[in-house]
Amino acid sequence: MPDAISNSSRNDVYVPSLADKDFARLSSFIHNECGIKMPPGKKVLLEARLKKRMRRLGIQSFREYCDYLFSPEGAQNELVHMIDAITTNKTDFFREPRHFDYLVQTALPELIGLYGADIRREYTIWSAGCSTGEEPHTLAMVLSDFAEQHYGFSFSIIATDISTRVLEHARRGIYKEDVMQPVPSTMKMRYLLEGKDRSKGLVRVVPQVRSLIEFRRLNFMDSDFGIRGPVDIIFCRNVIIYFDRPTQEKLMNRLAGHLIPGGYLFMGHSETLNGMKVPLRAAGQMVYRKPL
Repeated sequence: MPDAISNSSRNDVYVPSLADKDFARLSSFIHNECGIKMPPGKKVLLEARLKKRMRRLGIQSFREYCDYLFSPEGAQNELVHMIDAITTNKTDFFREPRHFDYLVQTALPELIGLYGADIRREYTIWSAGCSTGEEPHTLAMVLSDFAEQHYGFSFSIIATDISTRVLEHARRGIYKEDVMQPVPSTMKMRYLLEGKDRSKGLVRVVPQVRSLIEFRRLNFMDSDFGIRGPVDIIFCRNVIIYFDRPTQEKLMNRLAGHLIPGGYLFMGHSETLNGMKVPLRAAGQMVYRKPL
């Protein structure tokens, strides 16, 4: 039985190649647990990422790793680490910047026209698949600026991801200075703090912005997303590209079910709802809206 904590010497453990039989077991398990498709072309990638995890555990074969992962103990102790190992987390501040322009120039004014903006009406924005936090922190800065210009407007942000590792990073709100290049200079001055040791080149999002975001772990395959109450706007960008078509359509319908009538869904530049039976209509470039 693997140890929960492994010493550095286990990095020298030899792990043989991933056999087709074990790859089939793992790819089926990953699809069922996470919705992520693992076609044969991803075998080398899966092998490389899991070998690092296996060496930490002192496991010497993929067969042994599968047996552990599929056991009750593995489900409790290893599943989250396996998910961290296989998931890809690529994001940036102000990624696809036209979405943020559309948000403040079109989506929010439309919603305020429908539902108003006062202390009794807090708007909820959901960053679904938030990775290391660049998207929800961008949203928090953009919406904070919007709130200053629109009396009575208030908001909160829910940010979710399946990976506990990236959520820990996101909660800290600490980033390398060079990744902040897309952030407008006025926002840098207002919403970012320079590290005490300037040689490290780190900045941190200010506390009042971080406090606007609630980070949660969420697996899109869960039967209950834990989202209580309606959501006004969902950013789910560059997430469904990792799912097969049936899983995509099922997820999009579940997200639409959380949207308020007139609410908006923002998707990634390579994603589309075309051909899916989802109760949303195109409203802009990679932007969809729930009918009233």
